[in-house]
Amino acid sequence: MVVTRFAPSPTGYLHIGGLRTALFSYLWARKNDGKFLLRIEDTDKQRNSKEAAEKILEAFSWLGMESDEEIVYQSQRDDIYKRYIDQLLKEGKAYKCYMTKEELDELRERQQAAKERPRYDGRYRDFTGTPPEGIEPVIRIKAPQSGTITVDDGIKGRIDFKVEDMLDDFIIARSDGSPTYNFVVAVDDALMGITDVIRGDDHLSNTPKQIVVYNALGFDVPKFYHVPMIHNAQGKKLSKRDGATDVMEYKRMGYLPEALLNFLVRLGWSHGDQEIFSMEEMQRLFDPKEINKSASIYNTEKLDWLNAHYIKNSPNERLEKLLEEDFGLVLSSHDKKEILLDALKERAKTLAQMAQMANEILNAPAEYDAKAVKKAFKNDAKEILEAFKEKLQNAKELHLPIDYHNVMEELVNERDIGFGKLGQPLRVALLGKLGGPGLDVVMSVIGKEETIRRIDKALQNIQL
Repeated sequence: MVVTRFAPSPTGYLHIGGLRTALFSYLWARKNDGKFLLRIEDTDKQRNSKEAAEKILEAFSWLGMESDEEIVYQSQRDDIYKRYIDQLLKEGKAYKCYMTKEELDELRERQQAAKERPRYDGRYRDFTGTPPEGIEPVIRIKAPQSGTITVDDGIKGRIDFKVEDMLDDFIIARSDGSPTYNFVVAVDDALMGITDVIRGDDHLSNTPKQIVVYNALGFDVPKFYHVPMIHNAQGKKLSKRDGATDVMEYKRMGYLPEALLNFLVRLGWSHGDQEIFSMEEMQRLFDPKEINKSASIYNTEKLDWLNAHYIKNSPNERLEKLLEEDFGLVLSSHDKKEILLDALKERAKTLAQMAQMANEILNAPAEYDAKAVKKAFKNDAKEILEAFKEKLQNAKELHLPIDYHNVMEELVNERDIGFGKLGQPLRVALLGKLGGPGLDVVMSVIGKEETIRRIDKALQNIQL
């Protein structure tokens, strides 16, 4: 059985790069009828935040990617780590190192002066003497001293790490007894039955150390897939401006979870020329071996395009609920909400835009855009608007957008004018600006009386 995991540290929010590797892990487990697990790596008591951990889990809940088993918290597993450290000590595969900070600093300075790679020199590796007094030792693992450690990476291919170039007897437990990152990751992955580790390639340098731990404890080594980073359009590391922000911020900006996941799966993976993937398709088609070896480029326009697609194809009931829950827009009692939602979802890229456009329609403008007024209210614009108001007053059975369109068309034909001669001043009167949904839709939603009120207000307040 394929078992994957995602293991965030609750020192901050879940960012977009982390979510992508979690998605890849989730899809690979689903494709193979396996398990996707979550582990909170909260051993750093100084930097960890309970609130951050809760926010991470909230994001996974929003995205529908919950763990298949109970969530593992490293902070609750100290006894487990101690047991395995004691086992390595007992078996002679790890040892206590009494080297002081001053001694370590002196060694580093000497190595740097000789232009050697800074590394622990193994002075306590086979120590059998009397331990120096007053020093709480660290625990170091006996790493190989020569040869290579090979990683058969599912994305990058075979990688040979030369031991002399990058390993020493690294610390697995600090002087206060707390275990180190590479030790607990290997232990947890083994005990959780993780078979496939999919993670960012910034972890690649940790992999040889973790393999040392696996081998020392007699654990099976999982399959590794190291995913290249996400870059901005300039080929540099993502910043908050580019989109490297809290995943829940995407919810607050009005993105749908399926759009965000569809966007992320295409950052580094593809299936022909297909752009739009349902969750079922992603689970069926995804294979981490097909992930690109080079970094992927974050593209906000693509995310907006995908989100617009999913909004357009969402039922109005769902959109209405989300607009109320996330943006405080209550449409439940509005008799033309279906017309409004149908029109807005054809234009909106995000739910935030939908809410903004809806409010612009439902609430009379408090002011008028100066540039729009200058462009729309020329020559006989007020006279045309007055004439249209009179036609509305005399018209009966105005309900649907087509009914209002017919009144507009009748006036345009009678006066033999271009549609813009009426449309532009009318749009400013109704919305306070140029641009927006069709005027027939706007008038149908707000109704005849409110349309007339807004026209009257504009005629009184706009000065040519």
